[in-house]
Amino acid sequence: MDMADRLVADGYKEVGYEYVHIDDCWMAEERDNKTGRLVADPARFPRGMKALADYIHSKGLKLAIYEDFGSKTCAGYPGSEFYLMTDANTFAEWGIDMLKFDTCNNNHDDLNYGFPAMEIFLNNTGRPILFSCEWPHALPTPDYAAVRKSCNMWRVYRDVEDSWDTVTDIINFYAQNKEWFSNYTGPGGWADPDMLVVGDFGLSDSQQKAQMAMWAMFSAPLLMSVELRNIDPRAKALLQNKNVIAINQDPLGNQAIKIYQFPGTQVSVWLKRLFAEGSFALAFLNINGGGGFTPCQTTLFFLGLRNTNGYNVTEIFENVPFGIYKPTDKFLVNVFPSSIVFLKAVPL
Repeated sequence: MDMADRLVADGYKEVGYEYVHIDDCWMAEERDNKTGRLVADPARFPRGMKALADYIHSKGLKLAIYEDFGSKTCAGYPGSEFYLMTDANTFAEWGIDMLKFDTCNNNHDDLNYGFPAMEIFLNNTGRPILFSCEWPHALPTPDYAAVRKSCNMWRVYRDVEDSWDTVTDIINFYAQNKEWFSNYTGPGGWADPDMLVVGDFGLSDSQQKAQMAMWAMFSAPLLMSVELRNIDPRAKALLQNKNVIAINQDPLGNQAIKIYQFPGTQVSVWLKRLFAEGSFALAFLNINGGGGFTPCQTTLFFLGLRNTNGYNVTEIFENVPFGIYKPTDKFLVNVFPSSIVFLKAVPL
């Protein structure tokens, strides 16, 4: 309830954040012995989930909840195995707006049947419930077409931790683009690299900017994992940066791909096609953890931008001019350690 209050009072709702998400451990250790239904932990949620959902909705927000396809959740609470329809109906009656569905404590051979089954049961409730699936990252070779058919968003890789190493590990996974999973991201379905750790303790300011920019480039769901009651003002400003959010929420919903690695450096270049015809977002990411800046010279033509009239290029974080460039004009970016240069190119 406090987080919902903060989302509204502190401007997060205004820029688009709308879900309050409860993760594992919210429920009692046993189901109701008469109805078989899930029960909220009476100490943590003494008024139950329906009352919480009503409060969240009164703020113009939505409530998200967690469950698991297996016999138990990852933390050992009751899972949905053999209770899929019961749990879907329970969530709908409580007024839940989003379900994160995990993959612990089950036979992974069943996942390709269980997640589509839960989709059916959720849809049969008649309540719009965003379906967030952990399905792909539990399998060695996911069928992303099937995942997209049943899920609204899907985790593709490991859990993020509050460290630069795990953030860059996730980014490197996106760089590999296994099974070309980037092809399945777009309106109605989104690859999920896991939460933002902006405002927590493990990243420097420049690393936080890099994560925020790369998640925007991925068209990723932006899920904050920060204590909003005492957030650092710089992290708050970054999470609410409308220029970055606009790249994340671009209507085309394209997922950026890595197009180049500067030789002998740890600077990679990422390209995201935008909805406005001929426009692109460009990210120059340096995952190197020390030393001075890395100078990187290139042309827009080399990076795939071929409009003969040229481009108006702006820096995205501050929305300041970077320059006017013809496709073959050379330009230089200095990318500092564990940092990013984030640009938007609009054709003239």
